[in-house]
Amino acid sequence: MKISTLSNFLLACAIWQIEAADSTKTWRQPSPIESPIKRVPSETSHKLAANVVEIRAGARVVASKPSDLRKDLIHRLKIGFYFGLWYALNIVYNVLNKRLLNILPAPMIVGSLQLGVGALYVLIVWAAKLRPLPVLTDQGRKATRQVGFWHATGQLFTMLSLGAGPVSFTHIVKALEPFFSAIVAAVCFGTWMPASVYATLLPVVGGVGYACLKEKSFSWLAFTMAMASNLSFALRAVLSKVAMSSAGIGTNLTPPNVFGLVTLSSFLLSIPMALLGEGRQFPKLWSSAVEQQPNIFLLIRAILLSGFFHYINNEVMFFALGQVHPITLAVGNTMKRVFIMVASVITFGNHITFQAGIGSAIGLSGVLLYSIATQNYEKSMAARKL
Repeated sequence: MKISTLSNFLLACAIWQIEAADSTKTWRQPSPIESPIKRVPSETSHKLAANVVEIRAGARVVASKPSDLRKDLIHRLKIGFYFGLWYALNIVYNVLNKRLLNILPAPMIVGSLQLGVGALYVLIVWAAKLRPLPVLTDQGRKATRQVGFWHATGQLFTMLSLGAGPVSFTHIVKALEPFFSAIVAAVCFGTWMPASVYATLLPVVGGVGYACLKEKSFSWLAFTMAMASNLSFALRAVLSKVAMSSAGIGTNLTPPNVFGLVTLSSFLLSIPMALLGEGRQFPKLWSSAVEQQPNIFLLIRAILLSGFFHYINNEVMFFALGQVHPITLAVGNTMKRVFIMVASVITFGNHITFQAGIGSAIGLSGVLLYSIATQNYEKSMAARKL
């Protein structure tokens, strides 16, 4: 679990860049455009339409200015930096996490401790006044607890899956997350889309199913826990979009502060779950881990590092989400799994069969199709409203 001095230096510089980034804007989930113009007499509507054309034409002229082109380039580079850093930190976390679980096979307690490391980190940041302290209303506290609960269960289920099988297998199954998000949005919140959009999910389900069929590393525990984590994270995403876009939930709710509050809440909620699941056998598991790694300092450092990278990579994801549409982030999350699977094969030698590779490619392609179809549907709905 050693990391070279150069790697530490590069990651530290990258993290410093994030801390130095502008985080003064209040968090707001992107949502489909809603037109403020109501129905008016036809003559007035023609005038408004003419004004819109003029405004849009003017916008094209302004957009052609060198200063705006420079701003657009900087914005794109900023997004690329966030996505690249997110991928790198996530790969490091998955490698460190799997190595830790190989020594200390207590995924629920390790997962809770990782949330605790993130909670401690954000408390230190707030105490040092490196970021403004967020203040929540009663509605905001309720929303944070709801999102925190599903974040905690998603983390623990993912840890159980990673502990029971290879990293690559877990991420093959977790490619089904968009399918669960669509089902949760439709059943729980009545957000239905055309059949053509849902049809793009068929390759996702079929591809993942084909990848798991006769897979040598198949584990029912790993499969079930990965599916449960998909459901938890789908509920977290939908509830987060509903709750965090509401008015009157608090102040100083920047992207890192929102994730800090969710992490703190999820850590407190995960403690009883972890103790109930693994509390009795943890002393024995810890003793066995100490026998494999007699230097307790290195074992504790492994837990701290895995928790730190877990928090930082998710915080960078929140920064990325603040810059792009959620659908774009979903596409990025899909591509991230490809890099993680490749890294796990290189690091741990868990070879992916040809069948699993074909099934994964079909499933991931379906996720991309679903993301594109969803984005086109939202654009068409926004155009109709306008």
